[in-house]
Amino acid sequence: MKENRMHNFNAGPAALPLPVLEEIRDEFLNYKGSGMSITEVSHRSKWFDEVINDAKSRVKRLLKLGDHYHVLFLQGGASMQFCMAPMNLISEGQSADYVNTGTWSTKAIKEAQIQGKKVNVVASSEDKNFSYIPRDISFTMGAAYVHLTSNNTIKGTQWASFPDTGGVPIVCDMSSDIMSRPFDPALFGLIYAGAQKNIGPAGVTLVIIREDMLNRVPENLPAMLKYSTFVSKNSMFNTPPCFAVYTCQLVLKWLEETIGGLENMEKINREKGAILYDVIDNNDFYRGTAEKDSRSMMNVTFRLPSEELEKEFVAEALENGLGGLKGHRSVGGCRASIYNATGIDTVSVLVEFMKEFARKK
Repeated sequence: MKENRMHNFNAGPAALPLPVLEEIRDEFLNYKGSGMSITEVSHRSKWFDEVINDAKSRVKRLLKLGDHYHVLFLQGGASMQFCMAPMNLISEGQSADYVNTGTWSTKAIKEAQIQGKKVNVVASSEDKNFSYIPRDISFTMGAAYVHLTSNNTIKGTQWASFPDTGGVPIVCDMSSDIMSRPFDPALFGLIYAGAQKNIGPAGVTLVIIREDMLNRVPENLPAMLKYSTFVSKNSMFNTPPCFAVYTCQLVLKWLEETIGGLENMEKINREKGAILYDVIDNNDFYRGTAEKDSRSMMNVTFRLPSEELEKEFVAEALENGLGGLKGHRSVGGCRASIYNATGIDTVSVLVEFMKEFARKK
């Protein structure tokens, strides 16, 4: 099976670990002796209870979360969280700080503002086309939270470390780098991540919320827009996306049992990034678009000498079994998304292709 598979650099939906796909294939028609596919079992059954509870436990172990954090599996993608976070967490008379590092931060700011919430854009990298992560930020004392986007898939930037917010809880969109490295969870009041980039398929969003943040949730919100609804019902107030949650469970198991945790995953990701950025930095044919101290380990963005050569590069790469290298439509160029499931072997194949393409041109 492996020899027929594409080297997948898609930004999302993205590559999944091959062992996970093989496990799905092997038990798809008869899940754990149930006589049913996982897509057919009831979300109220013992089989799905085991799936979702195991997934929650693995999230807590991998991220070293205490019992005061709740793990949820919601729908609507990170885009739903852009509105749910301010709706639930900014109380009357409060404001929230936002750092604008690109498209997804911009969308999150807009979703808070259209609700009439007071938003302080305390830093932005728009002055340099979002090519860097802002430093030396003055946060607002007493803000409801500080909103960050940990990794920018379009511009190829990433927070190397998270800022000191003076005790204000961080609300963070980690859609594209969740589970790629360890971090201190104590800084965060809310973490959300669309699964389809680094931990599963499209259709489910991982949400992690700290207990004290639940005290802010207004009673008069619609049930489907309240974090407390899903905490009280173990993410099953309504029918959850069962297959997507199941796939996430298998990816989390792979991270924990095969990779050996986030410390090992970070080492692998840093090695992948290093070999790819090395060919960009040491070949005049390629030019990275993000400033070096802000570079992403998940989405490597680069340009070639001309748009025509970029089109040739993407087309020829595809002919050679390397897919998903076209940059986001809003910025052009090229992008290699090297999430957890994209192995060092796949990145090495890309690097050799890049060297040969540059030599020929």
